[in-house]
Amino acid sequence: FMLKSLKKKMKDQAGLTLIELLVVIVILGIIAAVAIPMVMSQRETAETNTDAQTEAIVQDAVNRYSTIVGTWPATDGDVNGGLLVPDYLKEFPTECANGDTAAFAINDDGIVTMSCTE
Repeated sequence: FMLKSLKKKMKDQAGLTLIELLVVIVILGIIAAVAIPMVMSQRETAETNTDAQTEAIVQDAVNRYSTIVGTWPATDGDVNGGLLVPDYLKEFPTECANGDTAAFAINDDGIVTMSCTE
């Protein structure tokens, strides 16, 4: 008997009411309002971490170069790919994670810094 009455109610109902539809749209809007900022901040964090990792890879190549050659490579040309490829790096990174152009500098202590410019 219960199954028959449920089937009859389902037959009589043609679809969603306007109120039900509005409730679903509001819920989806709230989820989007919470989720989108979280995803965007994660993207920025990922870009920062990627750039830091790229800088660390170049720093490692500079350190290995210095160990073998005995001097730090010069910033102009040497660090930016000249002497480090292919012996210390397979290819030299030219872009930051956000697509900007990457430039590397090395100080007198052999510390590599990376900057991103459009």
